[in-house]
Amino acid sequence: MSLTDKLSMLMARPGGDNVQKDDVPWWMRYGGRGLGTVGGMIAIVLGLVNCISIVLLDVGCLISGIWQMLAGFIAIVCEAPCCCFFIDYVQTLSDRMETRPYWNKAALYIGLAIPPFFMCFISMSTWFGSGLIFGTGIIYGMMALGKKGSIEDMRTSAAHLEAGAGLPSSAPRATLVSNEQPVSFTGAPGLPAKH
Repeated sequence: MSLTDKLSMLMARPGGDNVQKDDVPWWMRYGGRGLGTVGGMIAIVLGLVNCISIVLLDVGCLISGIWQMLAGFIAIVCEAPCCCFFIDYVQTLSDRMETRPYWNKAALYIGLAIPPFFMCFISMSTWFGSGLIFGTGIIYGMMALGKKGSIEDMRTSAAHLEAGAGLPSSAPRATLVSNEQPVSFTGAPGLPAKH
């Protein structure tokens, strides 16, 4: 496969979104993809900065930097495979991730971003680099939640909740239990009175 064939295959990919993801606004879709790409690049550079902390004999920050560079590379591979066209399997991995639901991507990015915080908590490069990958996971999590209800549906639901009558089965319930009692404080239980 020639270089031009690879480039044309990579450039044709963004139009291949499946029908399931049509309810997500275009700006959120491109925002997640852009933040994942730029955040992955920044995470790789800041992970390298964390690796330099081995001079101070801080092994936790070294491992955190390596993890952060790996997480940044995975984010770039999933979001912008055209940045890694020299690796053969990148396009198949990216296509496989593109067919997964949004919550899978959210779980992947959040799962990749959290461990460096536990290894090197005091480093600002960890906070910023892994924070961008974590933000990408949050955006994909919001996309997984889906579109908000229409204004008419929300007004109808609020009116039914305030009236307390005729709650639809899909509306949230105002009470957790049917036999709840008001909370009152009568004193500490089981302590005898002192004389």
